[in-house]
Amino acid sequence: MNPPVKEFGQLPFYNFYESVRDDPRRYRQLAFDELLMTEFSCPLEGRMQALWSQHNYFVYVLEGKKVWHTPEGRFELAKNACAFVRKGANIVEQFFDAQFCVLIFFMPDEFICDTLRPLAVQPIKSGEKHAPVIPVQTDDTLAAFMHAMLPYFSRNPKPDKSLLQLKFRELLLNVVDNRQNLEAISYFCSLLHEPAAVSLRKIMEDNFCYNLKLEEYAQLSKRSLSAFKRDFQKVYAQSPGKWLLERRLEHARLLMRNAGLSISEIAYDSGFENLSHFSRSFRERFGVSPAAFRQQAA
Repeated sequence: MNPPVKEFGQLPFYNFYESVRDDPRRYRQLAFDELLMTEFSCPLEGRMQALWSQHNYFVYVLEGKKVWHTPEGRFELAKNACAFVRKGANIVEQFFDAQFCVLIFFMPDEFICDTLRPLAVQPIKSGEKHAPVIPVQTDDTLAAFMHAMLPYFSRNPKPDKSLLQLKFRELLLNVVDNRQNLEAISYFCSLLHEPAAVSLRKIMEDNFCYNLKLEEYAQLSKRSLSAFKRDFQKVYAQSPGKWLLERRLEHARLLMRNAGLSISEIAYDSGFENLSHFSRSFRERFGVSPAAFRQQAA
């Protein structure tokens, strides 16, 4: 991840969707069931934010820029840019030279599937690994749609919920209708066709390097904690806690080959809460300290 994780390694993760939903005075919003549309200017409270969401969201930048940092790389979004952010966790970097204003549309998986299933959309690429943040082409139609949504936030009374639902469908169908959005369309198709076991694996592989609680992993996979633990055992033949520790340690061992990262950065980049826990766990697993392992591998 970039920039160096030592700058945000110990930031607590917060639920982005629920933070917006539960604070309508701060975030101007329109909602229908779990669909949530918000328009706001970000307060400059810190350069880094660690956030996660159990729902996907479209983000359209009205002003300014931010960078989404993920294990797959950095995704910069500036004015008039649009992206689809998959459910899960990421680190967001904001800049102090300009205010950041944004439109965000939270969409559950079920809504995407219900909207696209009647269209019989076929998979474009099977087994493709999708980026956590997927760029969406801002053509004239999409840009016009986004700006046409702004007056709805000031209407009194608020627009009918059935109209809001139609607007969410319109956004989704506009994206699918543009064949330049192949990666987004491919991801939508995967939601329609992947079995539950594959979905669970995808959640864990995409988010193991973030220091989330088991309850949050369960929420991401749309399960109660008990159901999550039970299904996880069926898929991985071990407990979530044991799997996460092993997966993070293996990830850290691979990162040791990157001479540009410090031991602290590797620890945080692998999902460990603090350096002491990482060092102790690494020694127990590999028989040497992280520093000694790096020297041996050099």
